[in-house]
Amino acid sequence: MNHWRVIDTGLRPAAQNIALNRALLEARQAEEIPSTLRFLRFTPSALLGYHQSAEQELNLDYCREHGIAVQRRITGGGAIYFDETQIGWELYLHKRDLGTADMQRISRRICHAAATAISALGVDARFRPRNDIEVDGRKISGTGGAFDGDALMFQGTLLIEFDVEKMLRVLRIPAEKLSDKAIASARERVANLRDLLGRRPDAALIRSNMVEAFESEFGVEFGDGDLTLSEDQRYRAALREIDHPDWVGLVNRPVADMPILEAAQKFAGGLLRAAVTFDVQTQTLRQVWFTGDFFANPRRAVADLEAALRDLPLARLEQKVEWFFASRAVDMLTLTPADFVAVVRLALKQPLLASNP
Repeated sequence: MNHWRVIDTGLRPAAQNIALNRALLEARQAEEIPSTLRFLRFTPSALLGYHQSAEQELNLDYCREHGIAVQRRITGGGAIYFDETQIGWELYLHKRDLGTADMQRISRRICHAAATAISALGVDARFRPRNDIEVDGRKISGTGGAFDGDALMFQGTLLIEFDVEKMLRVLRIPAEKLSDKAIASARERVANLRDLLGRRPDAALIRSNMVEAFESEFGVEFGDGDLTLSEDQRYRAALREIDHPDWVGLVNRPVADMPILEAAQKFAGGLLRAAVTFDVQTQTLRQVWFTGDFFANPRRAVADLEAALRDLPLARLEQKVEWFFASRAVDMLTLTPADFVAVVRLALKQPLLASNP
């Protein structure tokens, strides 16, 4: 039987956690360490994707006022908020542990195992493609992975007592999404273990369940461990670079290059508003938010559409919206897919865009 390692690096500032990401991934790629399960927690932190600009993605004034550190991940993706109310879990694996480099298959396998561990706490957790774990249709864990050569870092979070409103205020989003109604709607789409169980779950039990689930999935046995000397050396070298303003400012693009454009239009099916974060240079829809007075069932369909349009080249807008509604059953009464396209196109015609040719 293969023997893997489990470590818990505790509660740390964002720079230290990101430096450990690099150190463990490099060490696994160099085959200096066995495949490893790591548990971690963050002090309040706004984490940028590797290619993102802080000014474009975050409400920096709010972060400063509330003591929220701004840091850059070594992986891509969008900006996220972490704090002590979440438990992070990460797997550092080799391709031969997985038998495939297909990230969809890898995500399904790992997330099914993680969902089993979460369910053992007393809830019905299930994997939802592409990379979420949900309870009764509400997100309780987000995941993602990245390869470095033959090594994989697969990361997940588990929401314990997560403050959705704080997350929304950390991000640079339209004011409409900070209304009481919008915040209540966002809360309905996530699940906290404390709310589901009626008590704060025992962290040691969470870790134990995760260990058992991954042992069963991969046919391995975990042993407790600590950082090796080579990992510590790699960590200290990485921290010198990452715990520095130049790393956080590695990508520094002005807000004017990614305006938030808004429009509203009345259709037969109701009033529909769109707010669009638009990357002028690449002609890409970074994010789209829909609000208004209309009917959609299931209710999460609009949030799923927003997710489908994230980081989408503008030229593919119509095709993506048509595919989205053709691939699932959504009841919108007389509102049509073309209406969503029309209100996004209307937002892109706003004067703010014209000032950024």
